[in-house]
This record gives sequence, structure tokens and C-alpha cells, in this order.
Amino acid sequence: MTSPAYLDIAPDVQHALSTGRAVVALESTIISHGMPYPQNVATALQVEDEVRKHGAVPATIAIVGGRLKAGLSRDEIEQLGRAGHAVTKVSRRDIPFLVARGGLGATTVAATMVVAAMAGIRVFATGGIGGVHRGAQESFDISADLQELAQTPVAVVCAGAKSILDLRLTLEYLETQGVPVVGYQTDALPAFFTRDSAFKVDYRLDTAAEIAAVLKAKWAMALKGGMVVANPIPEQFAMPREAIDQAIEQALQEATQQGIVGKESTPFLLARVCALTGGDSLASNIQLVLNNARLAAAIAISYCNS
Repeated sequence: MTSPAYLDIAPDVQHALSTGRAVVALESTIISHGMPYPQNVATALQVEDEVRKHGAVPATIAIVGGRLKAGLSRDEIEQLGRAGHAVTKVSRRDIPFLVARGGLGATTVAATMVVAAMAGIRVFATGGIGGVHRGAQESFDISADLQELAQTPVAVVCAGAKSILDLRLTLEYLETQGVPVVGYQTDALPAFFTRDSAFKVDYRLDTAAEIAAVLKAKWAMALKGGMVVANPIPEQFAMPREAIDQAIEQALQEATQQGIVGKESTPFLLARVCALTGGDSLASNIQLVLNNARLAAAIAISYCNS
């Protein structure tokens, strides 16, 4: 754990950690940058409720007033939701700057993992991880999420990598960094809005207990890094691959034309895909996050009980 001079752990989260109860970390960029207000706030609260309903304690992570927060109040979630894109999107490199100037920051997957590890939280639920962007051979645009997974001991439950990415290169990068990609009840890598892709996962595990047992073994041997737990979107909420691929291609062309790169590219692309699919992708996004919260709670409970 880090110094309490920088980290605030919410009382219910601290009590759970102190008594060996399951805690699930949640990110905050989905609140500020993931969807419009007030749907962003409603979704964040719904995801927290889903974690509680399945027996674990949620810890939404952000930086508020320069403080690292593991667990947010309803007012703090509302603050992030109302401010939206005015909130700084925070990855690992940005954390000390937001802390030093007392800023407000929404944590990406990478930054959420950093703060979760500081607090002693081992399991994290999100929508999809970042990865190697299409055209990275020229742009070198590779998400910091991948390097964080290589070094920080937190399991990330997600619906695979975001389908706007180069999935083959993302898997190659994770393999090079020694990060296992586990498919929950699937042999294929889910692609966020769709249940599968042309790529295979490293291992298929069919229960939360099996996943927890592997995490225990990994960290008991002091092996660095986390794990990607790829959990397919529920079938009734999955989108046709052709429709998503078409929307992604158009969104990528628009991003190139407008010169949108770096950390602004993912929010732009997801927003354009949402608009191009008539809002269907946003509805799917919400359902896959809820699905990941349920699995993360089950893994966290098994981990605590093993």
C-alpha cells in the first residue's frame, strides 16, 4: 500500500479489505469520457450495485482534489459525470501531476490498476482494455494498459480488447510481456461488442474458482503482472460483427481526417461508433460492463476464500 498522505480508501472498502471480504475495483473514465450525462452517472451507480448484489464491495477509483480515491461517494461520481470531458483522463504518467496540483482526474485501465494495487485490491472490472491501435507500425500508438498489465498484480475482467484496435498485435504484445489472456467459457478472444473474433485466447477457464486459483498461484510465486480475463458480452446484447466493423472503419477514417491521435482517439472512436450504430453500441457497452462486474465479484470472492 502507498502512503495515506496520497491515498484515501473509502470506509466500506477499507473494512472489506481489513476483514478479508471481496473488493472489485472500477474505473472512472467510463463516467467522464465513456458516455453522456446523466447516463454516465446512472451506469456507474448501476455497476456498483451489480457488484454489491453479487457479494463484493465496489471501489470506483479516481483522483479527486489531488487525492487518490479507492471508493467514491455518490457526490464524487456525480461530479465526474457532470464535468465530463473537462475531467483530465489519467494514465500512470499523469498521476503525480494531478496529485501535485490538487486536480480532478478520471482513471484509465492503467491508472486504475495502479491505485487498486496501492490499496490492496486484486480484481478490477472494466469494459475493454486498451491495446495496440491500428496503424501502430507507423504511429507507435500503444495503450499504457498493456505495460501496466505486465507489471501490476491486478486481474482485469473485460469483454476483451476494444474492437477499434488491432487485436492480433495486441495479443502479440501481451504475449511478449508475459501477460496471460484467459477466456471465460470461451476459446476465442471476445472483441468488445461481439462475442468472438478470429483470434484465440491463451487459456480457457470455465469457473471463477479456476481463475482465482491461477491468480493465487501466480502471485504466490511472486510472478509480476496481472491477467486479462476476457468475458464475452451476453449473447442477447452482442452486435452483428459486420455492422460494428463498418462503423469502426468509418470512425477510423474520420479520426485520420481530423488528426485525432493519442489518448483522445479512443473516446472519439467509441462516440462515433455509438452515433453510427444509432446508439446500439452504447446499450451493448453498458450490458457488457455489468456482465464483467458480475464475473469480477465472483472471482474476487473465490480469491478471498481460497
